[in-house]
Amino acid sequence: MDPSALLDCLKPIGGLPKNFWAGATEEASRKRRTSSKTNEWISAQCLSLPTVITTTSCLPKHSVDNLTSEQETIALYPWQVTGILLPPAAAAAFLEQLPLGNVDFAGTAIGSDLRYWSHVARWGLDLLARGKYLPAIAITPKKITRAHWRLLLDSDTDAGRLRLFTQTMPLGCRTYQPLTKPRKGTVKGVSVPFMLDAETQLCDFLEAIVDAQVRDQAAPEMTSTDILSPDLPVREWIQALSGPGDTLEGNAIAAARLRDALTTWTAPLQTSTTQNRFRVCFRLEAPSDGYEDWQLVYYLQFRDDETCLIPADTIWQYPVEQAVINGQQVDAPQETLLAGLGRASRFCDPVRDSLQEQRPSRVSLDPAQTYVFLKAMVDRLRDSGFGVILPPGLGGVGQTANRLGIQVHAQAPDRKQRQRLGLKSLLNVQWELSLAGKSVSQKDFEKLVSQESPLIEIDGQWVELRPQDIRAAREFFKRRTTPIELSVEDALRMSTGDSQVIDKLPVVSFEASGVLQDLIQTLTEGNQTLKPITEPEGFKGKLRPYQARGVSWLSFLEQWGLGACLADDMGLGKTIQLIAFLLTLKQRDLLEAPVLLVCPTSVLGNWEREVRKFATGLKVLMHHGDKRSHGAAFARKSKTSNIVLTSYALAQRDLKDFERVEWQGLVLDEAQNVKNPEAKQSKAVRQIDAQFRIALTGTPVENRLAELWSIMDFLNPGYLGPKNFFQRRFATPIERYGDTASLKTLRSLVQPFILRRLKTDRSIIQDLPEKQEMTIFCGLSGEQAKLYQASVEKSLREIEASEGVQRRGMILGLLTKLKQVCNHPAQFLGEKGTAVASGRSGKLLRFDEMVEELLDEGDRALIFTQFAEWGKLLQAHLESTFKQETLFLYGSTSKAKREEMVDRFQHDPSGPRLFILSLKAGGVGLNLTRANHVFHFDRWWNPAVENQATDRAFRIGQTKTVQVHKFVCTGTLEERIHDMIESKKALSEQVVGAGEQWLTELDTDQLRTLLLLDRNAIIDEAG
Repeated sequence: MDPSALLDCLKPIGGLPKNFWAGATEEASRKRRTSSKTNEWISAQCLSLPTVITTTSCLPKHSVDNLTSEQETIALYPWQVTGILLPPAAAAAFLEQLPLGNVDFAGTAIGSDLRYWSHVARWGLDLLARGKYLPAIAITPKKITRAHWRLLLDSDTDAGRLRLFTQTMPLGCRTYQPLTKPRKGTVKGVSVPFMLDAETQLCDFLEAIVDAQVRDQAAPEMTSTDILSPDLPVREWIQALSGPGDTLEGNAIAAARLRDALTTWTAPLQTSTTQNRFRVCFRLEAPSDGYEDWQLVYYLQFRDDETCLIPADTIWQYPVEQAVINGQQVDAPQETLLAGLGRASRFCDPVRDSLQEQRPSRVSLDPAQTYVFLKAMVDRLRDSGFGVILPPGLGGVGQTANRLGIQVHAQAPDRKQRQRLGLKSLLNVQWELSLAGKSVSQKDFEKLVSQESPLIEIDGQWVELRPQDIRAAREFFKRRTTPIELSVEDALRMSTGDSQVIDKLPVVSFEASGVLQDLIQTLTEGNQTLKPITEPEGFKGKLRPYQARGVSWLSFLEQWGLGACLADDMGLGKTIQLIAFLLTLKQRDLLEAPVLLVCPTSVLGNWEREVRKFATGLKVLMHHGDKRSHGAAFARKSKTSNIVLTSYALAQRDLKDFERVEWQGLVLDEAQNVKNPEAKQSKAVRQIDAQFRIALTGTPVENRLAELWSIMDFLNPGYLGPKNFFQRRFATPIERYGDTASLKTLRSLVQPFILRRLKTDRSIIQDLPEKQEMTIFCGLSGEQAKLYQASVEKSLREIEASEGVQRRGMILGLLTKLKQVCNHPAQFLGEKGTAVASGRSGKLLRFDEMVEELLDEGDRALIFTQFAEWGKLLQAHLESTFKQETLFLYGSTSKAKREEMVDRFQHDPSGPRLFILSLKAGGVGLNLTRANHVFHFDRWWNPAVENQATDRAFRIGQTKTVQVHKFVCTGTLEERIHDMIESKKALSEQVVGAGEQWLTELDTDQLRTLLLLDRNAIIDEAG
């Protein structure tokens, strides 16, 4: 395969992120710029792509899109595709940095074909680490000599991977073909030949990237001048193997001799698992009665059926080139057996010694040799392509299976009513020594040790008895005068499969009973085992089934004093689940002390409104603003409240005040705010004591696993160990090396404490309405409040002195100014050419938080505003903050540009995910069903107009639930007009049907009441 066409092989139709080179090394980038072969980076290829054909269009189908409507037909169709050409080393560097999971990369959806090649590239890394490559030389028909590195796929592991990757290669991976000219008489254009064989294409690609990476590491200096033969072009060959060029200049005859010499040199290696249908297999047989020696017996094993074994004794009876044995045709049976034994003899001394016999068929091993064979040779034999069959019980030698260890049985002590156990609570424990799953008394143990053999037979099963385990067991018996101390945390670890050690002995079996077993079963099997709770008394709403299960889950963990992370997708109702949970506690007379809820400043007002809306029986205290209480006064007010609301900044600033109160619960909303454990606000919330802790977040992990550790350490301190331990044990192996075993262990550890439901789950989708509308209440920054107040006072004086048309115009002008202030001071002040800072606007601050979450979830959004100047500022802000291309459609957009924007947003798989539209230009006539979020940044105050805009996404063709977010600044005219509309929902269209004109008819006192600023709406911490 031509290396310059690798990208076409990798991802011809998916589209790459603009900054994909950011992850490549500087060295690779330098080579890319200087390589003579890669000067032309933009190239076109003719590809046979899966194509969606309808009555009105014909478009390539992106490999990330698995859904096809009934009206679509899929067929292969030739396309001329422009792509970026990458050399193999750079392609490998790019592929290796792609995420392994089903997530986006740099804001771009990853197709199944690109994800496939990223897994193949990681296989290449594994081959490099194991040294599975050989130097080689090739001579083309044009007598051009090339040096290259070829693969050594000789192990069972690699043979299995080759089969798996060949069988699962996506169709999009097989589109690359060399261009061919059409024959005479055919239609003009480019013809597309049949696809290459999948295995051939896979091996070509894998060998290309391995070759490139070995060259990067190979040293070009000669270490010897007489390798193989002094008259062969060895020096030139080695230099070609370690440099960017692979062509050897010189005598083709000498090169051919070098190739033959290399073939002879590598002949003992089994370079391909498909060269022969049979391989050598070794079966270890236990000693027979009265004997101590073991037997290593030789066989030929059929690769496609490992149960088909031909003994070496039988092979020696067929001195022929081809034989049929046990119904199988065997080519050169004796040569195949001897060649395999010769290869095995390189690292297995007993096999080498047996080759002194004329017809070797087995070799005897004493117990010590047998132990060395099991510990040091089995894996090497298997990695070199040999079969190895072991007696029952010995397949896990070197692992914890069948080891000498401890069987533990635990149960929780009797509890008084409402007594919480917690993670650190000690359990009642019984233990037994165990070997191979059998209980062993101290007397039996000493009897086994007296045999002085590393391999022991128990009930027909052979097991390993390690010297270090024997020492640990003897020490364990001496110290067992006191009971084993085991906590609920330890029990949870053991039940999830995390390996544990007690006094240097592994815990090989763990059982729980009673309420402890109920706890473990509920936590490990998920919230589905919990009975959904009914709406508590005083709850003003209706819980959906998944929300009722969420409340039950929170209640269950609270009984045990365990921290819980409710991590539902944005829009699934985390807020009302928490409110219902607190009401449930109160209904059961269990809400005995206040609960502290810490959230971003931008949502303080929203929380206060939601609590008052859904739970009028809960007493709320807002701890915010310059009038907030301190010291004993704050403690008194807190004790008479059910919920105390405050912000992250004040949690740090007023920490001493919070430490004065005995909190029943501590809740963090948008808990990703404590993802940095070293931040002051993260340290502050950890210092606040509470009987239970809850974290609410839609993104428990945003970028790094360390963020998950920080949230979990807040909820259940110490459960995942110290941060440096977590980094070594989980973060580094998973993030850097894609360690699936560590990922599985971590998932099992945190799963009991994280409840995550997605909008894409069928069980959740069925519970949701087709359109969700929610009002997002935001406060004002200090700067906004000053501008708002000044504008109102100045304009009201002028309005009072005017009348008629002039008065109406002044009122409309004032309303426009106040809307601009609520959006952002930069819009009101007409600032140009400066970045829009989120901190200057409470509305933009909250908007940024929500956009970040929806982008993390892979969603798309429409953002409506009635101001073109604000749309431009917002577009620049989003592109700068999130590094996401953002479209903006407004009145001055040309028809052609408008159609291009809509087409890119709707159909381009890698197109922009954020689309800003002015309400007048984009509120009607568009089909934008690719979006599943709609933001009304500033309100038109006409429900019919807003619904028309929302229907750009909520219309026929929409397959997802549409979430509509309407922003309202609390304490301003936006909140008061919103309340008027909501209170007269049925008549709202008649009341405000003329937009804002009705406001111009209010007298000055009514207008002043409507526009008056509520100082409590200011979100600045000091004021």
